[in-house]
Amino acid sequence: MTDNSQRSPHGGPNSTPELPTAYVPAEVEGKLYERWVERGYFEADAKSDKPPYTIVIPPPNVTGSLHLGHAFEHTIIDSLTRRKRMQGYETLWQPGMDHAGIATQNVVERELAKEGKSRHDLGREAFVEKVWQWKEESGGQISGQMRRLGDGVDWSRERFTMDEGLSQSVQTIFKKLYDDELIYRAERIINWCPRCLTAISDIEVEYQDDDGELVSIRYGEGDNAIVVATTRAETMLGDTAVAVHPDDERYAHLVGTEIELPLTGRRIPIVADEHVDPEFGTGAVKVTPAHDPNDFEIGRRHDLPNLSVMNERAIITVPGPFEGLDRLEARSAIVAALRAEGRIVAEKRPYQHSVGHCSRCKTTIEPRLSLQWWVKVGPLAQAAGDAVRDGRVKIHPKEMESRYFSWVDNLHDWCISRQLWWGHRIPVWYGPAGEVVCVGPDEEAPTGEGWTQDTDVLDTWFSSGLWPFSTLGWPEQTESLEKFYPNSVLVTGYDILFFWVARMMMFGLYAMDGTPPFHTIALHGMVRDQFGKKMSKSFGNAVNPLDWMDTYGSDAVRFTLARGANPGVDVPIGEDWVQASRNFTNKIWNATRFALMNGATVEGELPPVEEMSATDRWVLSRLNTVVADVDALYEDYQFSKLSEALYHFAWDEVFDWYVELSKTTFFAGGRGAEVSGRVLGEVLDVLLRLLHPVVPFVTETLWTTLTGAESVVIAEWPKDSGFRDAAAEKEIAGVQQVVTEVRRFRADQGLQPGQKVPAQLTLAGALAAHEAPIRQLLRLQPAGDDFSATATLPVAGGTVALDLSGTIDVEAERKRLTKDIGLAEKEKAQALGKLGNEAFLAKAPEPVVDKIRVRLAAAEADIARITAQLDALPLS
Repeated sequence: MTDNSQRSPHGGPNSTPELPTAYVPAEVEGKLYERWVERGYFEADAKSDKPPYTIVIPPPNVTGSLHLGHAFEHTIIDSLTRRKRMQGYETLWQPGMDHAGIATQNVVERELAKEGKSRHDLGREAFVEKVWQWKEESGGQISGQMRRLGDGVDWSRERFTMDEGLSQSVQTIFKKLYDDELIYRAERIINWCPRCLTAISDIEVEYQDDDGELVSIRYGEGDNAIVVATTRAETMLGDTAVAVHPDDERYAHLVGTEIELPLTGRRIPIVADEHVDPEFGTGAVKVTPAHDPNDFEIGRRHDLPNLSVMNERAIITVPGPFEGLDRLEARSAIVAALRAEGRIVAEKRPYQHSVGHCSRCKTTIEPRLSLQWWVKVGPLAQAAGDAVRDGRVKIHPKEMESRYFSWVDNLHDWCISRQLWWGHRIPVWYGPAGEVVCVGPDEEAPTGEGWTQDTDVLDTWFSSGLWPFSTLGWPEQTESLEKFYPNSVLVTGYDILFFWVARMMMFGLYAMDGTPPFHTIALHGMVRDQFGKKMSKSFGNAVNPLDWMDTYGSDAVRFTLARGANPGVDVPIGEDWVQASRNFTNKIWNATRFALMNGATVEGELPPVEEMSATDRWVLSRLNTVVADVDALYEDYQFSKLSEALYHFAWDEVFDWYVELSKTTFFAGGRGAEVSGRVLGEVLDVLLRLLHPVVPFVTETLWTTLTGAESVVIAEWPKDSGFRDAAAEKEIAGVQQVVTEVRRFRADQGLQPGQKVPAQLTLAGALAAHEAPIRQLLRLQPAGDDFSATATLPVAGGTVALDLSGTIDVEAERKRLTKDIGLAEKEKAQALGKLGNEAFLAKAPEPVVDKIRVRLAAAEADIARITAQLDALPLS
């Protein structure tokens, strides 16, 4: 039943509501959204006694704009929060943006470059001020685009990862981790971008297969020579050993000896290390601890020196003929020099191999030994794994758990420092006598001559890892933190499960006394094009969702995305599908408009069941089943299935069956029309509320017009009343079967859908009461005095006799059907031949045999169907 308490005094069901003949999204969406925001529907009250439901937005980059991945993710989150709000929860969808250190600094540096300047020309303070200015003027365009999509976020709580409150959170947790000896500074191998001049995280490295070269180089002479292969010959200048496997007998006599490193005059040891794969290549590898993470670990185990051979711009720094060359120039020069000395044993070009690139500027990254700040993740990662293992946090779909565990159980320490100016500056000061002081948010930084602050900033993921609680006011114990932490669910892509999700889990458990940041992690896939290919500008298949919204409306884009959303699975999407969703929103509009014009109402209680027709009882029974199904699917994050259920119930059952079957009742008037009008109003009321979370704009317009109430946003979520009527469902199923069989026969005879045919219906039992709507749906005229049945169809519970004289060319139809039955007989014979061949059955895989059995069954069904059509044709 509709909640009449929010009924508007203006209009409503006592007057005749009117809708425009067509739904034009552009005339509706913007005005509706602003009204929702102005009325505060999306604002969450920490003082409320309602149960909380909290979701944070995965904060988009301040440099970003809405892409299909955002639209997909936001549609899922908005649907969840809109439903929970309707269910009576104090719902918070927390918005905000990430400062996106590298991306934002690159944007502003490019702007400066247009003026012929660099950040160094401005200095740090002036450059950071310039970035803030850019952020206020040009950043955050995605916020306006989120409004276009209909995101029901609490804009009054919008946060930015570098605003004052979040900066305090960052400084607080850094200090706490530092004091607990979980943050340290050390030289390690990191991903280094020679263009951005900073360390970058694993997630900021994109791997692709590049064409390179593989060269095999002979170190040493004679029996003591050893051959190593490399794709990065320039790094040999920093080799400090050659390693072989301890059990490799080929090199046992060389372990512990030294060998001359070509081009350098240095002698390096040959060491035995189990990391080496004796089956790969020659079984010997060059060891360059300062330029390869695996080599670095070998170097630590064998106490090898670390020799850096490049500077931060990947320019060779080793004195000699290669000094000053770019790494790629040096690679060619070194290979040429080795070739001249006769040390190149083999060369392979092109040699395709996986190479890491900076996701921001596409420069090839360089593994580089560097002094950086690190988080000791061991105990933090252990806690993050335990929270899922003991059930405090559930990962959905469950099969993704193994990927999560494979990551957190094998985490390496996390490099958190970045050589940027834009970001949270590391709160550590160095004194003139080597002092190191970490300063908390309420502490005074040391002053005086010789004291300097660390120049690095923190990895963006460090601050976004605090997002579920920093946005609620932590470290202050605010009402919002108490009310809305932990979050109810995190909705995010499986592609950042290892990065953002793992960091939030580690920090949430650490900062919040063992309470995880969310109860459930609901993972979704990536949006792909209609052929399943990754969307990319370089592929030419990237789509701007705003273009589709302009053409088809935001609801159509949302419904398309929700309809493809299976948990943890990638989502293919094409424009044809958005167009189909637009057709669906138009169908909802037109059907509701028809219903309002024909007396659909929500006024008063539902009539007694004994006054309802079987059609009325059928649709109410089906409605309650759908309510129960949709609720269960929401709880399981099955957006594709719930969207399909609503689509087919709305279009097939309500609009194509109930409305059509009820037309004769509406046209007849009287009490029956009043009862069906109230039932149709009830069905539309509930259906529009069920659809609202996914398609909010069209449902808001239709529902408020139907009910006269204030807004569906704050309406009550439908509940399953428990009403079921199996007898009515069986009865209407019989009607549907009759109509479907006769429609099929008409189509087979080549009759147009609107072509009227005289007919005589003999229907038994309850079906007899449905003769009038059956005739209307099938365009069957009453049988006149001159009626002569030329075809008689047996249907469920009776027969339908048709007079087809004058409507079809009987001889032409008989020839067509005879040809079709011949083809079906041939297909049947071929299938029987194969299934009767013992030699074939012995060799053919079971799936192949199964397909042939299916073909046989289909051929036999075709033969039976076509034979019935031939028998039903009038005699010549």
